[in-house]
Amino acid sequence: MHTRICGIFLVLLSFWLASTAQAASGTDSARPEYGVLYTAWIRAGEPQATVRIRLSRKAEWVRWMRLDAPAARYTQIKGSGSITREGDQILWRPTGDTPWLQYTVTLESKRESGRFDGMITADWGIFRADDLAPVVRVDMEDGTQSRSKLSLVLPEGWSAVSPYAAYASGRLNIDNPRKIFDRPAGWMAVGKLGVRRERIGDTRVTIAAPTGQGVSRMDVLAFFRWTLPTLQSVFPGFPERLLVVSAGDPMWRGALSGPNSLFVHADRPLISENGTSTFLHEMVHVAMRARSRPDSDWIVEGMAEYYSLEVLHRAGALSNERFEKAHASLAAWGAEAPSIEVPHSTGAVTAKAVGVLRAIDRDIRSASKGRKSLDDVARALAAANEPVTRAHFDALVAAAKKS
Repeated sequence: MHTRICGIFLVLLSFWLASTAQAASGTDSARPEYGVLYTAWIRAGEPQATVRIRLSRKAEWVRWMRLDAPAARYTQIKGSGSITREGDQILWRPTGDTPWLQYTVTLESKRESGRFDGMITADWGIFRADDLAPVVRVDMEDGTQSRSKLSLVLPEGWSAVSPYAAYASGRLNIDNPRKIFDRPAGWMAVGKLGVRRERIGDTRVTIAAPTGQGVSRMDVLAFFRWTLPTLQSVFPGFPERLLVVSAGDPMWRGALSGPNSLFVHADRPLISENGTSTFLHEMVHVAMRARSRPDSDWIVEGMAEYYSLEVLHRAGALSNERFEKAHASLAAWGAEAPSIEVPHSTGAVTAKAVGVLRAIDRDIRSASKGRKSLDDVARALAAANEPVTRAHFDALVAAAKKS
């Protein structure tokens, strides 16, 4: 009888955990849906795009939208209903059956170095889809969610790649299972592109770059065939779609991740001389989908660098000797950082964080007699739909040690 009661309790507990996880994700497939259609007109050689947001179905369920739209980038605002600019925000109160809001947005983005992490040339464009529809807060009918699509109107001969699936019409299905209001996000490339696609495990991988940029797409694809299965084993919830976009100068000579996507400059090596990988570092960010609080950026950046080494080692790309040399090199660099408790973790701070995480992994393995590792902590952080905090991280580490 005791065994039967325990079994019933475990079943009920599993149902409660599943419903809690679904509530935490913010989505429910049974929610009634209203339609949102984003249309973006992009013109060759022009840094601005025209974007229209239209409520295509059940518009009455949306009472207002508030867009974070800095006046320097978002201009020529018009539409139906009430539109009010409040500093760098736009407050839209839609009216009518299919209300719409339209504006012009600058997609060109220049960093302090003078190089770009978003630009449109006469032949191609690379930018964040987030800029097409800025961060928004929505007052909607309780219990509803959006069904969002994006239509791109491009110059003749141009194509587009994005982290999203496309309908037969060419429209993109903008779907974020963690959100009840969907807007475009992640990296996009448009123009005269060279594209390579392949399924690796459960992930559809797309490597894209403008033609003539010196990007070795097949090399990148082969590298992912070698390493992505190992990363997927660490993070079983790895996205079903992954887009990698690349280009040469004058794009920024670095790498940046986004939802289900990353940008890497054409000159970045697959594996650096110190044994780490910019590609894998950003892929860990994609896998974890983690945002940090000011006290925990070292955790997010440290995890990305730590697992860039771990994945290479576990996949057989780094020998034991070279793996240890890589950690020794990072430890020497990390010694230059007095603390990891800084708002933004870069350089020596991130290198130091790798050593801290490696020590924590050893402690977890020892305390749990090999049953748990830092992998379990990383998976839990990736599954959480909330920013990473030091308190949450410490609690996960403590729980892993007790397992």
